[in-house]
Amino acid sequence: MADSSFTVECPCCKAKLTLDAELRAVIAHVPPPPTRSVDDLGAAFDKLRSKSAEREERFKEQLRAEGEKGKLLDRKFQEGLKRAKDDPSPPKRLYDHE
Repeated sequence: MADSSFTVECPCCKAKLTLDAELRAVIAHVPPPPTRSVDDLGAAFDKLRSKSAEREERFKEQLRAEGEKGKLLDRKFQEGLKRAKDDPSPPKRLYDHE
């Protein structure tokens, strides 16, 4: 019986696949070599520092917004209460539209 397997390279990820023609299946897989996303280590550290600063800024902004959230909710409640007092009719219910 002849060797009916052959190896191909995936065009997308460059992995090596060993296929068996007789079984019509992949019998082995070799993952592609890892690729570097950054060529220079110093550039990678600078990128990490800038991302860290952005993250810290967003955190401070959200912390400030969370601190003011109570005031905002109280103001919305007071406005709704004032509207409810100005209009003495009861609110419409979903089944009152007929």
